[in-house]
Parts: sequence; structure tokens; C-alpha cells
Amino acid sequence: MNRLQLTPDFSISRIVHGHWRLTDWNLNPQELLRLAKEAEALGITTIDHAAIYGDYSCEKKFGAALQLDPSFRDKIEIVTKCGLNLLSEKYPTRTVKHYDFSYEHIVSSAENSLIQLGIEQIDVLLLHRPSPLYNPHEVARAFTDLKNAGKIAHFGVSNFTAQQFSTLNSFLNEKLVTNQLEISPYQLEHIENGNCDFLLQNAIKPMAWSPLAGGKLMTGMDEKSVRIRKALTAIAQQKSVLSLETIAYAWLLKHQVGIAPIVGSGKIDRLKQATAALSVELSTEEWFVIYEAITGKSVA
Repeated sequence: MNRLQLTPDFSISRIVHGHWRLTDWNLNPQELLRLAKEAEALGITTIDHAAIYGDYSCEKKFGAALQLDPSFRDKIEIVTKCGLNLLSEKYPTRTVKHYDFSYEHIVSSAENSLIQLGIEQIDVLLLHRPSPLYNPHEVARAFTDLKNAGKIAHFGVSNFTAQQFSTLNSFLNEKLVTNQLEISPYQLEHIENGNCDFLLQNAIKPMAWSPLAGGKLMTGMDEKSVRIRKALTAIAQQKSVLSLETIAYAWLLKHQVGIAPIVGSGKIDRLKQATAALSVELSTEEWFVIYEAITGKSVA
């Protein structure tokens, strides 16, 4: 599988395996390790986590699987996130869902992720969402200390606008390597608002969460979903591609910014449908057939 260079010496797989719904997969550690190894055999080596996933349980579950074969750690890249605090029985003193970008929280969250995952270094730590109340100097100090301690290799953000990304980056010695955004053949926000243009200008490769719009592309019955699915079906038939998901991923992969779709499935067949998109080349006209279906109108 071709890869995306985030820095001259660090790359991620073109397709990322998302573990947001890991607890829904009902896999024991042996089964989860087997799934990760099957994904790695397909070329999917990058795994996306967050401290909050599964009510703060997904990192620990994957860590238990990884401990069955510690050598497998050298074959994968682990991404995780911090900064979003949920209401949870595990944190009974919290009164409201909130962001926390304080030095203490970033460092303690990262260190806890290392413990839960059972690893010595996180490949990429992301700030989960932008906070209207953060001190960029504190973020920079936390990033610097985590980097110098060898606990984090690289840093990024998730759901940041171009201005938010640029502002935070200006305070950092260790520059941000990615922005994880919601992008799909349904959600064009970051293509239309200039975010992807900013990332393209600065050679930043984004990861795309919810690349199938939370399943709407495959099963949604709203007018927009039906319209897009019709376009995907027509192109799939023209290309003799069995899966509409494959065409949806191919649409994302064609964008010049270099999108890495995050596939959040515990089924190997779904991961195979995603990697199959790497062999599907959409023409410019085919890409715009889908684009027109998304917007509901032809380009001006």
C-alpha cells in the first residue's frame, strides 16, 4: 500500500483503522490482535484511538491485545487524542463536558494513554477538538516536554479550522503534522471552507473521520443520501466494482490534499473494501458526477 509522508522520516498508511467503536466489535484480545494483523497484511498499519473512546476503555482493550505479541508494535503507528473530557462514572466529580488543554491535562492524558496501550511512545498525539479557552504557551510546553521525554513522537490536531491550526502552530517548535477532519462524499465543509486548501498549501495530510458519513451513504434514506448513492452505484457498475464503499473511498483518495480515510470497522471485509479503493482511479468527470450529487447542483 502506498503511504502518506507526514514528515520526511514518518509516514502513515493510506487507510487508517479507527478504533472508536472497538467496544462494539465484541472481540477478545486474541481476536482483536488477529484483526490488527490482518489489517496490517492489507497495508493498514496506522491505528486511530482517543482517550475517551469507549468511555475511556478502547485504549486499554487494544493494549491487552498488543501485549499478546509486543513485537507487533514495531509494525504499526498509533495515533491517539486528548483534551476532550466527557461526563463519565469514571470521573464522578465532573459536572459538564468540557475541553482541557492545560499543561497538566495534556501530559497526564498522554502518560495515561501510554499506560493503557502498554507502549513506550505514541506516534502521533492529537488535540481532540479546538478549545475557545486555551493557552497556546501551555500546549507548546506540554508538547515540548512530552517530545523531550520520548513519550510522543509527533503532534497534530483534530477538527481545527485553518486559522486555529495556523495560530497554534506559530507557538510550537515541534510543528503539527496532521489535522483530523470530517470529510466524506456527503460532508464537504472542509473542502468548501478553505481548510483543505490551507492544508494543501502547507503540505499537511489530513485524516478523514466518518468517511462514509456515519453510514448515511450506504443506508440513509434522506434525499441527499439517496442521490449520492445513485451516483456511486452508477460509477461502480461502470467500473465493475462490487462495493459502493470502495467508490466512496476512491472519491476521497483522488483529492490532491492527500486524505487518509479512517475506517472504523471491526470486519476485515470492510477493510478490504477500503483498500480496494487504492486500485480504483476515478476520472475527473466521474469525481464531479459524485460532487454534483453531493451538492445537488451542477458547477457554475
